[in-house]
Amino acid sequence: MFEKVTLIGIGLIGSSLSHIMRREKLAKTIAVSSRSQETLDRAKELGLGDSYHLDAAEAVRDADLVIVCTPVGACEAVAKTISSSLKDGAIVTDVGSVKASVIKQMKPHLPKAVHFVPGHPVAGTEYSGPDSGFATLFENRWCILTPEESTDENAVSALSDFWVKCGSMVEVMQANHHDLVLAITSHLPHLIAYNIVGTADDLATDSKSEVIKFSASGFRDFTRLAASDPTMWRDVALHNKDAILETLGRFSEDLSALQRAIRRGDGEKLFDLFTRTRSIRKSVIEMGQDVAAPNFGRADGSEE
Repeated sequence: MFEKVTLIGIGLIGSSLSHIMRREKLAKTIAVSSRSQETLDRAKELGLGDSYHLDAAEAVRDADLVIVCTPVGACEAVAKTISSSLKDGAIVTDVGSVKASVIKQMKPHLPKAVHFVPGHPVAGTEYSGPDSGFATLFENRWCILTPEESTDENAVSALSDFWVKCGSMVEVMQANHHDLVLAITSHLPHLIAYNIVGTADDLATDSKSEVIKFSASGFRDFTRLAASDPTMWRDVALHNKDAILETLGRFSEDLSALQRAIRRGDGEKLFDLFTRTRSIRKSVIEMGQDVAAPNFGRADGSEE
């Protein structure tokens, strides 16, 4: 689809994009950029690119598509660095979990002759680094694009086709709406997981060892979320602050209601809540975003 694609950042998303672009022949040349020489050396060992650059400005020269795969807090610095090296007509996108902040950070520094189409592949694992990528990461997962109204339609269509060829389903929405939806479906669950696992870590040593030893599937899955990249999630929390605080406020109210029901022995209210929430799980499975297999979909009972 593209003569040259530049990946700025080569962690889970960047390396997975490299694998799928190789498999589907979506790019003739892949340039990889990272601030870390060690990361670049490992990316080279894995064959993730055709050229490797510490300087992002050098990496984007003559690129038709530039994909910024850094934590969202680094997006402004990246935009400043690459702005003067982008060729006219290039498409610039990102993969961040927050969109309004990324637009605010990047748009003022990008030339008017390039097409900026912010994006968010809603896919991931708790792993990071160039070794963590795999070609099927985006299969049957959503990729959300949040272009502004003035964005060139052909550029949006080209990027949409790219993600479809990566295996994704594509949705276009406004950036602020994206941030509110993801605050509920992704950001809040991760913050709750970090908090629950942090509470366990605060327990006395003897109790904590038993919490770990007797981890049931619920706590075990919280530890998976809480093992995610701390830099990425720190930036998400700071850059989607308003939407996260709004959803945290609503969650706190619902948690208080749950406390009252338990304190008062209100079994009917508890049963109603637990019944209502089961339907959400059923809907997630029906939408193809998870499987109904036992043990949280783990075929062998192991962590994924």
